[in-house]
Amino acid sequence: MRRDPANIKKIIGVISVVSLMLGKPTFAQTGLELYKPAKETPLHYVCKETKDKVVIDGKLDEAGWQQATWTADFKDIEGDAKPAPPLRTRVKMMWDQQYLYIAATLQEPHIWGTLVDHDAIIFQDNDFEVFIDPDGDTHQYYEIEINALNTVMDLFMGKPYRNMGEALINWDTKGIITAIHIDGTINNPSDTDKEWTVEMAVPFSALSFFNKNQRPVENSLWRINFSRVEWDTDIKNGKYVKQQRPEHNWVWSPQGIVNMHAPERWGYLLFTSKANTTFQLPPAEEAKQYLWQIYSAQLQYRQANGRYAKSLKELKIPEKQTGTNKEVYTLSMESISSQYNASVSGSNFPGSVNINQEGKVYSNRK
Repeated sequence: MRRDPANIKKIIGVISVVSLMLGKPTFAQTGLELYKPAKETPLHYVCKETKDKVVIDGKLDEAGWQQATWTADFKDIEGDAKPAPPLRTRVKMMWDQQYLYIAATLQEPHIWGTLVDHDAIIFQDNDFEVFIDPDGDTHQYYEIEINALNTVMDLFMGKPYRNMGEALINWDTKGIITAIHIDGTINNPSDTDKEWTVEMAVPFSALSFFNKNQRPVENSLWRINFSRVEWDTDIKNGKYVKQQRPEHNWVWSPQGIVNMHAPERWGYLLFTSKANTTFQLPPAEEAKQYLWQIYSAQLQYRQANGRYAKSLKELKIPEKQTGTNKEVYTLSMESISSQYNASVSGSNFPGSVNINQEGKVYSNRK
């Protein structure tokens, strides 16, 4: 069962998951279950700048890669609610002024691939997937998929499927460099393989959609996540054959829901050129959890009443909320029947963070 929603449409206030995009089947969780606020804080990764030349060959033998740390092992997309994956997957990253470098190792006793055309539907093979939202607004984000044959599919999302977004598949990550290293043999069922390694250099210039410069600086904070699609296979007549069952979806930072296209649940990527930088969750990020509570409550209210609530009182959400460090946050909302804007402010960050009915998050600075 495909772990990304194919498309999400609102019909008379009732939200249903519809399989319209790329032939993806519908998946287990539907409707309002997909919009509940996350229960856990997403994972984070401190990405160090490298001054070394990086050769993209899938071997990870440069000094920069040796110094970069591995992420935690991937889990099921739903997290600890599901069994741990039997095969290890992990990622490391670094950057320079031109590229975000991503490397992943995927344990695999039987490495196979069939798709060789660019922008083929790569998740029909076992694959590795990258999701990037540079400004963290949950809109205008990117997806890159790659299989063990080094075939790439990439796309741009103006907004998530749940908000009537559509995949722009003719968008390409211009200038991307990718390589695969196979520790074993590919498409050879007669032996046992060890793993395959993905190495890629993603140009910051390719992520500068609408002429928006996305090159990071010191302490830039992006949202990012990684997914591994793994199919169960049989060996028949000397070939790998996919079993007729849903694929596995293993991710770095668990989504908690069966849906990769919920960017607010992705992990945090902190860029730095300093040796001893540690990650601290910005206060405004904690405040955003209240925005997603409002977003979820508004969807439920609209489903029941055919319109959005006009006030927090109608949603039964207090205007004052206390955070984990006893910080008091102030919530407010402006609404009409078909639109709304909610905001959260606090004394530990400037201005406010906001969300609208399409789930777009943005900041207002004082």
